[in-house]
Amino acid sequence: MASSIFPLLSLFLLLLQPLFSAANLRRNSLLRPEILSQSTPLNATPPTLYFEVTKPIELPNTKPCSYLILQHDFGYTYGKPPVFANYTPPSHCPSKKFSKIVFEWNATCKGRQFDRIFGVWLGGVELLRSCTAEPRATGIVWSVRKDITRYYSLLMKNQTLAVYLGNVVNSIYTGVYHVNISIHFYPDKNSDNSLPKYDSPADLILPISRNLPLNDGLWFEIENSTYIERKEFKIPQNSYRALLEVYVSYHENDEFWYLNPTNEYIEANNLTGTPGNGPFREVVVSLDGEVVGAIWPFTVIYTGGVNPLLWRPITGIGSFNLPSYNIEITPFLGKILDGKAHKFGFSVTNALNVWYVDANLHLWLDRNSTKIEGKLLRHISLPDVVSVVSNFKGLNGKFLTSVSRSISSAGWLKSSLGNITTHWVQNFNYSNSMVMGNDGDLQIVDQIIHFNDSVQAKIPSSSVYSTKSHKKYAVHLYYNSLDQGNGTSFSFENLTLGFNEKNSEAAGFGLSKSSLKNVQNTQGNMVVKDNLVVRGLGSTQQVYKYNGSNVCYFRNISSSNYTILYDKVVDKCRSRRTQYSHFGHGLSRWWPFPARRAFLGSSNMVDSSTAS
Repeated sequence: MASSIFPLLSLFLLLLQPLFSAANLRRNSLLRPEILSQSTPLNATPPTLYFEVTKPIELPNTKPCSYLILQHDFGYTYGKPPVFANYTPPSHCPSKKFSKIVFEWNATCKGRQFDRIFGVWLGGVELLRSCTAEPRATGIVWSVRKDITRYYSLLMKNQTLAVYLGNVVNSIYTGVYHVNISIHFYPDKNSDNSLPKYDSPADLILPISRNLPLNDGLWFEIENSTYIERKEFKIPQNSYRALLEVYVSYHENDEFWYLNPTNEYIEANNLTGTPGNGPFREVVVSLDGEVVGAIWPFTVIYTGGVNPLLWRPITGIGSFNLPSYNIEITPFLGKILDGKAHKFGFSVTNALNVWYVDANLHLWLDRNSTKIEGKLLRHISLPDVVSVVSNFKGLNGKFLTSVSRSISSAGWLKSSLGNITTHWVQNFNYSNSMVMGNDGDLQIVDQIIHFNDSVQAKIPSSSVYSTKSHKKYAVHLYYNSLDQGNGTSFSFENLTLGFNEKNSEAAGFGLSKSSLKNVQNTQGNMVVKDNLVVRGLGSTQQVYKYNGSNVCYFRNISSSNYTILYDKVVDKCRSRRTQYSHFGHGLSRWWPFPARRAFLGSSNMVDSSTAS
């Protein structure tokens, strides 16, 4: 469980919960990490490498200009301000144009510690949201590499880097996180000094995050279903495209929101203190009080979640590099290009405490205009269509929750290119089947989310830009807990977690397509006494398959209790196998450079350079 609150207090509160499966699962997420026997020679065992399975970042054949931005030891940092560092663009690099920029987080830890959520911001813009790995007595190491080229304009200016990692260190929780943050700039050798095709970052990025000073992260905290966080902003009047990138994470009573029973079930069984509001959640984004988009998040499981032994050394999908989600704001530009202040709002349907949400507003500027005219042509955002069917007796029963929703909008802009109309569509479908058995000690959950969106920007004669994304998020969990008396329990966990994603992007005569299938199957068991894992087993199998227009990557890997059993990596596009390696990556979609160049009529526009 990614934690930013005092763990002993959380543990005490959770121990007061009635014994049914969801409560037991939350208690397991707060288990004390393992303790090695005092007779174990700690110095004889090298630190364990933890990693998230993902495809390597595609890098150019240039030597990067790299430098260390921050080095810090995160000890007792809970309730204290973020750690700050001055950031300046690389002055020692012979090139001032870069085709790729990569963020790198390296960390080590030794001892006992919970997992902790953390965030990294540059000028208030979130670059990374992540969860720490849980250490062992012999020590661990892990790294996250993320493509941050989409923040190009931000990275070309002097900024303040902020890192918040709320950690607690005392006689019991001894793990200190030793962190290095570096950024690698890969020079651009293209003769036209442009970025590669389909890789055009925004001209300006505005932070939609909390303001300093503060004593925790820059994210907004959503504490219940009626809570709305708002942030005021103002944009340049020559903005021709706007995209809101939203970071989301969930903690405390909503860390396992997809397992939460209905309030009817809780009340009927007098389960005081048990998290409820059912298993459906959505993040709702509003502009000046009007809903403009929604996010139905992927079920990221943090490194201490369900059974901590499952995530050693292969961590859960997204846990080291939490996904961000894009909301197209371009159709609404006609309403906010007036030079006045406007407000984004964030809320979470059915939320319990606490959700961390913030965003980055990416803006593309028409350098041939000082003021763009626009108008919202159409906007449809109907409420969720919800169906809940429940059949239970006592603590045993079956529940089926289904939800659907559609959001669409269209807007018109008059720019230096002429009139352009942008269409934005989101379609969602959700299904959660939940079974409670063995008087609540058994819980079986199957949840599927279909999350599709599309953007199309058109001038009267042709399409300037279009993108479509089809995603399927799935989680299956079988969890059974048995009370063995004398403060001891035995639990068995079987978890399948993953997603399928298909993307297409077109600009002018160019078309790019990609698909990604990423699935983990895990099995584990634990004997727990007085909230300490006495013994247990965790094994994980994962298949990652990515196919793009120019890049393909396949990995099939399995592990059991810290040991890699099997690992096959294949680069299908070039039909050769590569050595075992691990790199992070960021998936994002931007307005492609060819379309941008045509739109602006210039060849050098790129130079104006995101717990309980």
